[in-house]
Amino acid sequence: MNATVNVLCYKSKTLSNGEHPLMIRVCKDGKKKYVSLGVSVKPQYWDFEKNRPKRNCPNKEQINTLIKEQEQKYSEQILDFSSRNKSYTLTTLVETVDSSVKAKTVNGLFIEYIEQLKKENRIGYALSVRQVYSSLVKFNGHLDIYYQEIDVNWLKNYEFWLRGQKLAENTIGIRLRTLRVVYNLAVTEGLVKSDNYPFRKYKVSRLHTITAKRAITKEQVKQIMSYNTGSSCFYKKLAVDMFAFSYLMGGINFTDMSLLTNDNIDNDRLIYVRQKTKKRIILPLSEQAKEIMDKYRDSKRKYLFPVLDNKNRTTTQVKDRIYDVLANVNHHLNEIGKSLGIELKITTYVARHSYATVLKRAGVSTAIISESLGHSSEKVTQIYLDCFENKQVDDAMKNLL
Repeated sequence: MNATVNVLCYKSKTLSNGEHPLMIRVCKDGKKKYVSLGVSVKPQYWDFEKNRPKRNCPNKEQINTLIKEQEQKYSEQILDFSSRNKSYTLTTLVETVDSSVKAKTVNGLFIEYIEQLKKENRIGYALSVRQVYSSLVKFNGHLDIYYQEIDVNWLKNYEFWLRGQKLAENTIGIRLRTLRVVYNLAVTEGLVKSDNYPFRKYKVSRLHTITAKRAITKEQVKQIMSYNTGSSCFYKKLAVDMFAFSYLMGGINFTDMSLLTNDNIDNDRLIYVRQKTKKRIILPLSEQAKEIMDKYRDSKRKYLFPVLDNKNRTTTQVKDRIYDVLANVNHHLNEIGKSLGIELKITTYVARHSYATVLKRAGVSTAIISESLGHSSEKVTQIYLDCFENKQVDDAMKNLL
C-alpha cells in the first residue's frame, strides 16, 4: 500500500509565541509519521479544513510554495518506489526524501554563513557578507523568504534598487556576486533545486568595470617618501613610513604590515603569510626598509609597527583597530598628496599598485610581478613571488628606486 502525504497545522503543540508548527504527515499501513516543515503559524491564520494558510496569513505565498515543494518531494519518492516495486517503511521514505526536511530561509542561511566565516577567522569577508545581508534586508524589508523566490526578475529589481542608491558598478557587482555565493550554498544544502537557479540567465559578470589605475610615478613615490613631516603629528610620520615600507616590500598591504613581528625577519629577508590569500611571501629587505623597521621597533611591543599593542584582543577587535589606524594614515597620505600636487588620492593601496607598475615599466617580467594588483590578479602575483627563485625577485626589486 502506497503512503499518503498531507500538511497540517499541529495544534497539539503550541510554541511560546502562540503559533503551531506546520508538519508533513505521512501515513502508510495504518501508521503515521510527522516531519516538521520548520515554520509555524498562528491558528487564526490557518484554514483547518483545507489545510492551507488563509488569505490574510503573513507570508502566505512563501508558506504555500514551501508546502507544494515538500509535498511534491514525497509524492515523487513514493512514485519512484512504486515504479521499482520496492517495499519501504515510513522511516525509509522520510530518510530518503530528507531525514530533516529543510525549510531554511534566505535570512537563516545568510546568518549561518556569516557566523561560519567568523569561526574561520575570515573576519574581513564576514563583514563584507554582513554588508550585503543588510543591503538585502533594506531592499526587501525582510529576508524571511525562500530561495526559490529569488528569480531573474527579483535580481533585476534588486539591481535597479542598488543603482538608485548611487552605488558604483563594481560595488553592485560585489553585492550580487556575494548573493550568488550564498545561493550556491543553498543549492548545495538542498534548500532549492538547481532547476530554479536564476544566475544562468542573470549574468553577474557584466557588472564589472576595470578598476581605475591607482598607481603614481616613481618620482611621485620618491616625493612622498622624502616628505618632510617636521615635528608634526605622529600619524603623519607613520603614514609616510608605512607607505614607503609597503612600496619597498612588494606592495605589502596595511593589514599584513600591522601584524608583522620580529619572527617575520630571517637573514635580511621578510617572510610572511598574506592574510587574504594565505600565500607565503619571501622578499629581500632593502636598507631603507630596515631603517623604517628600526625606527619603530620596540622591545616592549610584540609588533614591529605601532598599530597594535600587546593587549589581548579578539579577532574582530584587531580588525577594528587596524581599520581605525588605516583611516587615520590614509587621511594624512591624502593631505600629503594634495600638498605635493598629486592628482590621484593617495592611500597605502597606491603604494601597492605603484610597486607593481614601476617594476612593469622597468621591463620586469609580468611572470614575476603583474601590472595590476586587483582581485583578479593579486593571487597570481603572490604565487609567482613565492615560486620564483630569490635572486630573480632580488634583481627585480632593484628597479624600485
